[in-house]
Amino acid sequence: MSGLIRMPTPGNIMGRSSSITNAFVNSIIPIITPTEDEVLTVLQILAIDPKHQTCVYCGDKSTEWDHLRPLVVNQKPTGFITEIANLVPACGKCNQSKGNMPWRNWIISSARLSPKSRGVTALDAKIMRLQKFEEWREIKPINFEEIVGTEIWTNHWENWRRVLDNMKTSQELAIRIRTTIMKKYPT
Repeated sequence: MSGLIRMPTPGNIMGRSSSITNAFVNSIIPIITPTEDEVLTVLQILAIDPKHQTCVYCGDKSTEWDHLRPLVVNQKPTGFITEIANLVPACGKCNQSKGNMPWRNWIISSARLSPKSRGVTALDAKIMRLQKFEEWREIKPINFEEIVGTEIWTNHWENWRRVLDNMKTSQELAIRIRTTIMKKYPT
């Protein structure tokens, strides 16, 4: 019978901790809406047709814009923000595969769904266009704590820690509840 059905695994509250962390970071990241001219300039630098946007990494149809430099690394903001000098057209496969890895390392890595691992050709040309894009408008990470002050910054991250601690406690309680119910459930 074991091969006839695949049962779902019990829910895991802590399985959502990275979503919570991303929410705590993304809620504070400024978003600067680009002008149409800025978007067209980026597409021109990347040699992408504005009417048929493709992924800068692999050449497939673009479905989203990726942060070239990650916003979150090791559960903390990097200081980069959402602005046109940090956004490139990408497909979902590449965006998910790249995650928060540095693009230069990822694009030629054997990571699952990376351009190299998928056999994408002309990677050198893609890398050169991405380097040209980075040179187009230099951006430097922002020191958020310096801008808002240590007290507010510390309070924000203490709130994050409390949420994760509550999630862990809730997971432990959920396991106890499920175990107790299963002991009483007639089989």
